[in-house]
Amino acid sequence: MSKTPILSVTRRGLLRAAAGGAAALALGPICGWTAKAGTPRRPNVVFAFSDEHRWQSMSFTEMPKVVTPNMQAMAAQGFSFNQCVSNYPVCSPYRAIVMTGRWPYQTGMTDNGLLLNAGEATIGKAFKAAGYATGYIGKWHLGGNRAEPYGFDFSMIWTNDNDHWRSVYHPKDGPPARYDGYNAVGMTDQALSFIDAHKAGPFFLMLSWNPPHANFTDPPDEQKALYPAGSLPRRPNAVEKAAGPGGKGGALGSDSAAYQGYHAHITAIDRELGRLMRKLDDLGLARDTILVYSSDHGSMQGSHGLGGKREPYEESVRIPLLVRRPGVVPEGRTSDALISSIDFMPTLCGMAGLERPATCVGLDFSPTLRGDKGPTPQSQFIMHIAKENASGGQKHPAPLFRGVRTARHTYAVQADRPWLLFDNQADPYQMKNLIDAPETADVRRDLRAVLAEWLKKAQDPFVLPA
Repeated sequence: MSKTPILSVTRRGLLRAAAGGAAALALGPICGWTAKAGTPRRPNVVFAFSDEHRWQSMSFTEMPKVVTPNMQAMAAQGFSFNQCVSNYPVCSPYRAIVMTGRWPYQTGMTDNGLLLNAGEATIGKAFKAAGYATGYIGKWHLGGNRAEPYGFDFSMIWTNDNDHWRSVYHPKDGPPARYDGYNAVGMTDQALSFIDAHKAGPFFLMLSWNPPHANFTDPPDEQKALYPAGSLPRRPNAVEKAAGPGGKGGALGSDSAAYQGYHAHITAIDRELGRLMRKLDDLGLARDTILVYSSDHGSMQGSHGLGGKREPYEESVRIPLLVRRPGVVPEGRTSDALISSIDFMPTLCGMAGLERPATCVGLDFSPTLRGDKGPTPQSQFIMHIAKENASGGQKHPAPLFRGVRTARHTYAVQADRPWLLFDNQADPYQMKNLIDAPETADVRRDLRAVLAEWLKKAQDPFVLPA
């Protein structure tokens, strides 16, 4: 059987094709929707998210030397959650949670490398049913290379995207095309073309950038130059050598190319976020558009001697969540309310005035985003269920666990034992494990009961250790 040819496309070629409407190389035919005269306009939604961006690595959170002016501007112009949790800090399970508003055992998406059931009630289907033009651009990681079965009128799925300079995208018609440039730029170019094509609105667009996911050492030269070796401090809980995927050790200290490159990728993503913000501003759509920036999970980057994600630590589960809509979302507002990825779908539906599917189990934080009293959950469920499809498979160093993150504590258990208990207020770098401390017996008992309730709600068959 002959292989499908892959076309090689430069950025100029992609933009030229987009301008000319050539389906094989750029956006292709996109299903549109026009509101009837007199129909109240629903807000547009752009949900942009990167891969592996931890909350700590921004200029206005914990690392002022990280260059993120657009993220900082977006936080100033809108709303920032300080305690946003990735329930399952792995690509595919996270994406399935956001796409469906359901837990891994409810959808079957318990690890990477699985196919999301197209029969699920998805966020794409919810917005499409409400009359939105819907689009998905970028990394998919939910099986296959088409998002149309999940409620998207248009999709441009990118693969081979861990190589940030020789990625491939897949038009619906015609052969896949290799993009010879920094992939986040090409993804944003396509997103801007989608916005231009649907500026009459309403549109719902998900834009999934791959950086700062590894390869950490191939950011654009312009951003790499901002971070010479040793220019960025490490967290106090970090070590110079860290266990990477498959149990391989790697240097992730302050002088490492990986540590510097990781943050250079974040600055490159900040630039792309700025392009989105300017496009909405230039088209006069900012006040009519809910713009969201987040990430699927964080990155350990040497903290606790670890690389990668799939961990219950703050560097892995705590992610950015910025929301802007001038005139609706209060400017410069922050919240310490515990919100997590299971809440994204109901919150976006709530912000747009859509009725969410009955299968969607998270909380609606849209009142919070409007400046009113919203949900105040006492905990969020965190987990690592399976790693057969992880890099290195069962040899991947991250243990399987279930746990809860509260405003004060992180508690996690493995199948055979209680594992971790941190007081995040007294010990923000999680350097003192209190799981065996006599004085925490009551806290452990209470958190174990909370975790048992989450397991029941999520239909998770995990059995708590004695």
